[in-house]
This record gives sequence, C-alpha cells and structure tokens, in this order.
Amino acid sequence: MKTNAVRIYGKNDLRFEEFELPAIREDEILAKVVSDSICMSSHKLAVQGDAHKRVRAPLGDHPAIIGHEFCGELLEIGKKWRGQFRAGDRFAIQPALNYEGTLWAPGYSYPHIGGDATCIIIPHEVMEMGCLLEYKADNFFMGSLSEPISCIVGAYHAQYHTTNGSYIHSMGIVEGGAMALLAGAGPMGLGAIDYALHCGRRPRLLVVTDIDDARLARAASILSPGEAEKNGVRLVYLNTRDLTDPVGNMKELNGGNLYDDVFVFAPVKPVAELGDDLLGRDGCLNFFAGATDTSFSALFNFYNVHYESHHVVGTSGGNTDDMKESLAMMAEKKLNPVSLITHIGGLNSVAETTLNLDKIPGGKKLIYTHKKLFLTAIADFAEKGRADPFFAKLAEITGRNNMLWSKEAEDYLLANAPEIA
Repeated sequence: MKTNAVRIYGKNDLRFEEFELPAIREDEILAKVVSDSICMSSHKLAVQGDAHKRVRAPLGDHPAIIGHEFCGELLEIGKKWRGQFRAGDRFAIQPALNYEGTLWAPGYSYPHIGGDATCIIIPHEVMEMGCLLEYKADNFFMGSLSEPISCIVGAYHAQYHTTNGSYIHSMGIVEGGAMALLAGAGPMGLGAIDYALHCGRRPRLLVVTDIDDARLARAASILSPGEAEKNGVRLVYLNTRDLTDPVGNMKELNGGNLYDDVFVFAPVKPVAELGDDLLGRDGCLNFFAGATDTSFSALFNFYNVHYESHHVVGTSGGNTDDMKESLAMMAEKKLNPVSLITHIGGLNSVAETTLNLDKIPGGKKLIYTHKKLFLTAIADFAEKGRADPFFAKLAEITGRNNMLWSKEAEDYLLANAPEIA
C-alpha cells in the first residue's frame, strides 16, 4: 500500500513524499490517520535533526514520519492482536512508549508510523506497552487533542501537598482550595480551565490571569463564570497588566488569603516570581510552561520553602493513564478542548507549518492528513470565503459555534475538501 507522509531527513529537512509501505507482519497493525495536531515538539525535532534525543541518527539513513498527536481508524490487524483490536476501531496513541529503556516514539523515530501520514504501520512495541488506545468519540479532532490534554491532566495529578505535617504526600490539587492559573488565557490555559471545572477534584476558587483583555474576554465567552458556578467553582478572570499590587488584588479575591495551587503558563521571570509570591502554607507551584532557554531561572523564596512548606513541580507531558483519562472524559462529553484549535490545514501544509510553528500565532494547528489545504486560521475563514464557497460554508458553521471547530465543521471538511492524492 502506498502512503503519503512528511518525513524528516535531517536538520530543517522535512519532505512530503509518497512511498510504499511493506506488508504488515503478524505483530503489527495497518492504520489510517485522519487528523494530527502539530506540536511545538515537532518544531524542535525539525530544527535539531540528528541532535534530537528521540531520533535514530543519522536521519538521512533512517527518515522518520513526524507528528505524534494523531487519531484515525485501524484497517488491518496482524494475527497476534486480532483478539484485542478490530478493523474499523478508532484509535489514539500515547507516543511516549518507554520501550526497553529507549526514547523511541512515533512521530520521532520510525519510518512507518507518525501522525503526518495517510496510512501507517503500528509496530508491536506500541501494543506491547499498552499505548494503542481505543477512541470512542464521534469525531477525530478531539483524539488529536488527547495528547496535549493529557499534559494538563498529568500536571494536575503531579501537584502535591503534605498530610497533617507528615511525610505522606497528598497528590493532586487541593480539593475545595484556591487555585491560580497565571498567563492562563492561552490555548493550553483554556484546556486547564476546562479540566479544573469538570474533573473529579475541583478548586473552590479559580483565578485566571493574563495581560490581554481580548484573550480574557475570549476565554470567558468559552468557559464562563456561570458555567463554573454550576460545577461549584468561582471563576475569576483578571488582567494583571496595570495592577501595582497583583498579589494584594489576588489575595482580596480569596478573602485575604494566599493560594494552595498556582500554575505558571508562561516562561517569563516576573510571572514565575508572582507565582511564588502567591503561595500560601503548603502551597504548590507548577511550572507548566515549556521554556526554550536552557538557562531560564527565577527567584524562589527558600525561606518559605523551609518554614511555609512551599513546593515546586514541573511535568513535561502526560503518561498513558493521563491520556486514557483525557479520552474517557472527551467520550463522556465532560471535556471539550476544541478551544485549543485555531488553524486548519492539509498534509501539504505540514512541512512549512512545522518549520515555522514558533512564528505562527494562535493555538493548535489541526491537520487532516488525507486533504490538500493550505494552513488557514479559523478567524480567516470568512475572508477566504468571499472567493471560495468551501471556506464560506466553514465560516458559517464556525460562526454558529462561537468561532470554534466542531464535529459539523469536521464532517463538512472531510466530505468536501480536496484529497491529497
């Protein structure tokens, strides 16, 4: 079977190509990819090439399909797995396999599996490590969001607090406590708000800060204080740009008290230091932001570490259980992380988008791998629709959904967008 895919051959060398997949072995599975969400990690892979820790160098001899946030359908099941998987099942994949102590992962290390392809071969180690996950929702795009959402789930589970002064840690955020998401009105912040409102362990107060009124207003239109109140959470959006005493203002929102859990969503020194200043006794600071500067640092009050039991934690991705939780909550319609998606494209736009991802504003860039579409922001659908009926219809659909992607939009795209080949 032929596949179309984007593979990496070296530093800044991404190639969109067609090639033949070999016949599957009895311990492999043939699958069709439908959607993939482009991750900044793929951009880092592209600019590092052979220096990336997850590749099998030299890439010139071992080109790998890129993309690791993908969803699709199983086509043919090798003999070994026929009692466990069925053709036609929808799937998502946890790319962090941790197979035999290696860092190899789909989207980084394999010639025949990655998200930016039409068809792939899933190798035995994915199934052996329990990383081929059933996906039950009625769309594909949320399956492509399950990996980034699992990063949020993992961050919440990584929070910890002491138990009555003992050395036993209570894992997770403080239930019924006060929580702050700093610089939290961006796409991943919206996912974190969604999870905080709908997971089984919720704060009493959730304060989300940003320095942009438009971002805060957009966040409030998607995840409103009214929706939060229905789930027992007081949600406050706060612009800290012009506040002379943000700690005092945020304490006032919490009855004069500091916070139990603080998440930092931007690798900015003043934001990280504000997070430290907001911690109450036994408070936990989660540095969620992925800094690209290897020397990034900020001041942290170690007096309070000693006397106020302050903690700091950071996570880089979620594990398989976090991803399973994400998929289950999406299937049950408890989570709707669609606000992360800001751009739509086809397989033909992957290479350029990946190489320039750090320069493209907005949130997630969602790719439909069987389609030929240049990357387009949802906000630009109406403008493009003046000359193209296809985008005019997508503008109508997203306009009825608060400018958000949806199953209706996906169904229309899958039925009407031009095929990649």
